[in-house]
Amino acid sequence: MALAAATLLRFIGYPACKPNAPAGRNRYCNPHTTAGNGVIAINRSSWRCRNRATASREVTAAAGRRRDKEDEWPSYLTPDRLDLLREMEPWVEEHVLTLLKPVEASWQPSDMLPDPAALGSDGFHAACLELRAGAAEVPDELLVCLVANMVTEEALPTYPSGLNRFEVVRDTTGADPTPWARWIRGWSAEENRHGDVLNRYMHLSGRFDMREVERTVQRLIRDGMSFHAPVRSPYHGFVYLTFQERATAIAHGNTARLVGARGAGDAALARICGTVAADEKRHEAAYTRIMGKLFEVEPDAAVRAMAYMMRHRIDMPTGFINDGRHSGRDFYDRFIAIAQLAGTYTVSDYRSILEHLIGQWGVKELASGLSGEGRRARDYLCALPNKMQRMEEKVTERAVKAKNKPTPIPINWVFDRTISVVLP
Repeated sequence: MALAAATLLRFIGYPACKPNAPAGRNRYCNPHTTAGNGVIAINRSSWRCRNRATASREVTAAAGRRRDKEDEWPSYLTPDRLDLLREMEPWVEEHVLTLLKPVEASWQPSDMLPDPAALGSDGFHAACLELRAGAAEVPDELLVCLVANMVTEEALPTYPSGLNRFEVVRDTTGADPTPWARWIRGWSAEENRHGDVLNRYMHLSGRFDMREVERTVQRLIRDGMSFHAPVRSPYHGFVYLTFQERATAIAHGNTARLVGARGAGDAALARICGTVAADEKRHEAAYTRIMGKLFEVEPDAAVRAMAYMMRHRIDMPTGFINDGRHSGRDFYDRFIAIAQLAGTYTVSDYRSILEHLIGQWGVKELASGLSGEGRRARDYLCALPNKMQRMEEKVTERAVKAKNKPTPIPINWVFDRTISVVLP
């Protein structure tokens, strides 16, 4: 849900992506070794066997020439790169699947909301009244952001279908036993609870026009999503997923803080949002580890994929959100302004995620194994946070000078009450 950042990035006008195909094909020179326990251990140096003459010719031929994603993404699907992903399966088993929780140890929506089976009729009624009283003081702008958070979670069917477009790491039958496929299903199962608990809270709170909210969910699933990534490349997809999971964790965490005891005073909603945020942090850790391993064994491909995604902008799944009154982009722009106003997700949050991932994956320290395009991608990424900060300041100064008046925006999710924001 990196929403507010989209406005800034349109002002920045990043250049179109022009990463090259890998500088020389990787060759299998002792591509893996076997650890004492029989688990295949991928060795970083073993994947760095490159033909320097070929690399030089490719970099020279690419100088001054732009390449779009149609030129770039097939290079991420070469047999050696796909074999690398297959060889990672034992590592995924040990380092990624362990971040999923057993069903028996997982929270469920009924743990955090009034349950008539446990409370009885009178107890359930009293608990619902208490929940409604807590929700009564939550400001409308936070309610609108909560709807977007919930709608994003409810659009879950779109996300595993997106992962299943990736090569090798997908679930081809719907019940594959591979670690990659089991991760996709386990992750989806954990994510499914997020939309359920938020939806039920909203229904019980009485603060929302649920019919309009439900229509929005249906539209978003119908319209799908676009994350500006080469369709079948796991490298680009995992960059997106890492960024998205961290952004979602921040948005839910900020919401929990803003509606909690130090904010609007809705303890039930604060607990729900905090619990969802904790799940998202675990999922972020999983994708961070996966991408970190790719940076370890294929730094050139990984850094160029990351630069590609940042040049093309990380739009979150709500990019096609639609209230039925405006075009998707038009409404998205309005929602960007509301999220910035509410403080659930801001331009600064977007930049902080980028800075975090640059540090997490050691982008600044990358040196060996990089092609000319890889070095340019590294330098671009390392300079980008400062560039974004300067643009944030310019956008703010421009807004102050313009003295734009707030625009009242009626939101049908909250019975057409208006929220006044300054639109870009």
